[in-house]
Amino acid sequence: MKNVTITVDEAVLEWARVEAARRGSSVSRMVGEMLAEKMRQEDAYAQAMRSALRFESWGASDGPYLRLSEVE
Repeated sequence: MKNVTITVDEAVLEWARVEAARRGSSVSRMVGEMLAEKMRQEDAYAQAMRSALRFESWGASDGPYLRLSEVE
């Protein structure tokens, strides 16, 4: 683990202290967990985007899409 120094407004720090106490954690641990979760979300998004960009069409359309009333 590495230490990081951050600068935040007094109101943000107060919120972080209260929130960490509510969670039974330290501000340091809570911020570390928040950053780790953000990293996981970004990685999942990037993976989904790569997958979507690799998607190949199921075929070419010969005309306009059908209306819902035409499908029923």
